[in-house]
Amino acid sequence: MDLPGTDHPGTHLPDFGIPPRLAAGMSMAEQYEYLRARLVSRRTLVTAGAVAGGALAAGCARTAKSASPAPATSAIRGAAVVPFGRHLAFGADPRTQMRISWQVPFAVRKPFVRIGTRPDRLGARVAAEIRHLHTPGVRGVRPVVEQYYVHAALTGLAPGTTYYYGVGHDGWDPAAPNHRAAITPFRTAPASPERFVFTAFGDQGVSRAGKASDNALLKQKPAFHLHAGDICYADGNGAGKTSDGYDAREWDRFLKQNDPVARSVPWMVTTGNHDMEAWYSPDGYGGQYARFALPDNGFDPHGSPGVYAFTYGNVGFVALDANDVSYEIPANLGYSGGRQTKWLAEKLKELRAAKGVDFVVVFFHHCAYSTSSHASDGGIRAAWLPLFTDYQVDLVINGHNHVYERTDAVKGGRVGRAVPVGGSTDPTRDGIVYVTAGGGGRDLYGFPSGVRDSYEGHVTRHDAVHSFHWAKGQHNVAETVEWSRVRYAGFSFLRVEAEAGTAPRLTVSALAQSGARIDHFEIRRGG
Repeated sequence: MDLPGTDHPGTHLPDFGIPPRLAAGMSMAEQYEYLRARLVSRRTLVTAGAVAGGALAAGCARTAKSASPAPATSAIRGAAVVPFGRHLAFGADPRTQMRISWQVPFAVRKPFVRIGTRPDRLGARVAAEIRHLHTPGVRGVRPVVEQYYVHAALTGLAPGTTYYYGVGHDGWDPAAPNHRAAITPFRTAPASPERFVFTAFGDQGVSRAGKASDNALLKQKPAFHLHAGDICYADGNGAGKTSDGYDAREWDRFLKQNDPVARSVPWMVTTGNHDMEAWYSPDGYGGQYARFALPDNGFDPHGSPGVYAFTYGNVGFVALDANDVSYEIPANLGYSGGRQTKWLAEKLKELRAAKGVDFVVVFFHHCAYSTSSHASDGGIRAAWLPLFTDYQVDLVINGHNHVYERTDAVKGGRVGRAVPVGGSTDPTRDGIVYVTAGGGGRDLYGFPSGVRDSYEGHVTRHDAVHSFHWAKGQHNVAETVEWSRVRYAGFSFLRVEAEAGTAPRLTVSALAQSGARIDHFEIRRGG
């Protein structure tokens, strides 16, 4: 059966439709087939409509009841179960939709969100739904793990408005005086384009460096954050196989680590190779479905949860699942049967024709252009780069290689225009700049032997770099490239400022964790 409140039937972890004793004795693949066999209908996320304006202030938000059976609840009193790991995500329309997610250590009764336009005046309870994640144990290797993720989707919000919310359940009310410290704000996108800042990185994991990245980007006051895959590293191998080393409890640690930033900054993730957790469904995405509530406007309800699009201000954003086309790590190569690429073409065409959209930013995990350890993926280049060129994508953001590397404007596989630090480019004329922002917190990589870092304040001679790209069959092909312009083998993240108006532009900067700028350039169209 489908999890309550999703548009992705049949691809999730076992829901409460499987009796717990039966689920405990089944493999994840068996649970998946059980659920598919009992598929009854598609349902949508629990939503609260008309929560803006007077309806919200009066505390009369409407909630669509879930048709799914309630989960078995624990014997632990609700007052003793403390919510943690809050993380936000936009719906398809960031002006009016927000998804609030969190975790509880045990099953609870009647989870809910309270929301209002003042922290001391939260409205009525908005019902949420629980997604139960059962990870079977392996004797001598890992224990059985039960996890409970809670989600609510808010609609009908007012654009450009700051809201305050708290999460709770029977026995735990965020409006109670002893819990009010956890009340947190978020802000919806403006009704019409105006200046905003977003941040981005990939490959974070759980570490002091990962926490430091959160602290550094929060200082930039971003409207939202893009996470370009390899989110948590509970799967330590990243091959997308059940033989990978795996610890589901790493997700508990990750969500606790990121709560201070993701509870107020929408955390828009996509899917990396370490996010293919093969125990939960044939494609490995059951865990991501359980933990995140992302826009469900991707190519297929059975596809990756990390494929979606949204528009914020004058910028359209497209998240892709590069596992579908990767030659390097082929566990999910071709799983969509070309449907994701077809959807991408349609979405790029739609965004380019959309009134008020000046720029298009695409983000995904594997690199189209990089010279670091994983180098470049020929599958990405073959499947998607022709579309990026046809629709003049303005900026591509990747992770995968744990460094910062930025290309010149690339056109037809070659340098279309040199873009030094502080330079500018026009995608309609010069080509596309590709940024590898994989220094989010995981252990760092380097560059090929003899290739030096080159970044703002430390620019070295621009020489050709001997690298390679992955070809079909998991073998690599040597190549000598001229497009590697900026390289920094340290923890870092991307900061992008978007401006609308008569002369719209994207000002792209890369910052080290210290806040020091290591790169910046500007994108204008038709200038």
